[in-house]
Amino acid sequence: MVDALDLKLLEVLKENSRLSFADLGRRISLSPSSVRERVQKMEDSGTIKKYSIQIDSKKLGYELEAFILVKVFPGLLKDVLRRIKDFPEIKEAHRITGNQNLHLKVILKNQVELQGLLDKLMHFGDTNTLLILSEA
Repeated sequence: MVDALDLKLLEVLKENSRLSFADLGRRISLSPSSVRERVQKMEDSGTIKKYSIQIDSKKLGYELEAFILVKVFPGLLKDVLRRIKDFPEIKEAHRITGNQNLHLKVILKNQVELQGLLDKLMHFGDTNTLLILSEA
């Protein structure tokens, strides 16, 4: 179970997970050893699942980001869920409720790549594409 200090620690880690235990401790008024114990406890319990980085895709040549909603054809959902990992363009995939079954976040170089991905996905179901203009 997490307490108020753990929640503060998680907020600081969300901003910058590379801070040292000493820096984290200064931010939440705890000793580095207490911070280390709390972080270890949250890692062991699965509260902290992983650490990651945020990449500027445009600097890597990927100019297009989009959400794709997929209404999978009956009987194909399990197969689609297994094959999601075969599409490197798909950065996030979520099963959802509503008219569609899947919500995908994709990152691509251009519209031609988007068209190619949509052509592949249309074998599994109907798609609805929403281009991402910017982060709010």
